[in-house]
Amino acid sequence: MSHFAFKQLDVFSSEPLKGNPLAVVLGADSLSDEQMAGFARWTNLSETTFLLEPTTPEADYRVRIFTTERELPFAGHPTLGTCHAWLEAGGKPRGEVIVQECGVGLVRIRRGGQRLAFAAPPLLRHGEVEPELVERIARGLGIAQEEIVASQWVDNGPGWVAVMLNDRAGVLALKPDYVTLAGLKLGVVAPWRTAGDADFEVRAFIAGDGMVEDPVTGSLNASLAQWMIGSGMAQARYIASQGTALGRLGRVHVEQIGDDIWVGGATTTCIDGSLLL
Repeated sequence: MSHFAFKQLDVFSSEPLKGNPLAVVLGADSLSDEQMAGFARWTNLSETTFLLEPTTPEADYRVRIFTTERELPFAGHPTLGTCHAWLEAGGKPRGEVIVQECGVGLVRIRRGGQRLAFAAPPLLRHGEVEPELVERIARGLGIAQEEIVASQWVDNGPGWVAVMLNDRAGVLALKPDYVTLAGLKLGVVAPWRTAGDADFEVRAFIAGDGMVEDPVTGSLNASLAQWMIGSGMAQARYIASQGTALGRLGRVHVEQIGDDIWVGGATTTCIDGSLLL
C-alpha cells in the first residue's frame, strides 16, 4: 500500500456543501486502472479524479475522470475541481492559461477572481433530436410533448441530449421515470423569467449510471451554452442555477469571449488529507 495526497472539494457553489462534491487523488501515476475504478466506486460520488503527469509538453497536468460505473473523457466540475486541487498543491502553470490534458484532449482553464473557468470543448454531436426520442423523453419526464419547446443533441463527451421547457417551475416540478429514460444523459433547462441571481434553471438526469441526478454539471452547462448562445436563446453572459431540487445552491457562470465559451464557478476544499491504497 502507498500513501497519496487526497482532497475532497465542493464545486460550483461559494457556500461549502451546497455544490457538487469531487474526490481528487494527487500524484496517482502508480495506480492501475483497476485501483482507480475501484476507489471511484468506493467514494460513491458522481466523479472521482486522479492527477497525473502530462504526456504532452503543452499540458500542465493530466487527469483521469471516473464515475462509479466508467471512465469519462471529459467532465466539467471535475475539471474545475481538479485544477483547484492542483493549484492548491503548488502547481505552477506554464502560461497565463492553465492547460489540462484529459480524454478529449487539451482543455484550457483560466483564473478570474474567486472562480476558475474552462473553455467549452467542441461538441462531438449536435443537431435536432429524433422525434421518437423527444416523445420518449416527454414520457420519461411525465410531461406533454408540447411542453418541450426546443431540443438538441449537445454531446461533448458524456453523451448529453437536452430539452428546453418554458419556465423554471416546470423544470423544478419534474419527477422523472428513470426506467423510461434508461441509458440517456438528459439535460433539462428553462429560463427563470422572474428577477433573481440566475437566468436559467438546469437539471441533469443520468438514468442507469450510478447517481440518477447530478447536482451541478459543468459539461452539460458547457454544451447548453454552446446551443443556447449559438441559437440566440441566451445572452453572451449568463448564470445558470442547478441543484435546487436537491437542496443545493449551484451557480454556473457562463461567458462568451470571442469564439470561446467559458464555464466557471467557485470551488472550496472541504477535506485535505492522505489516502492509503
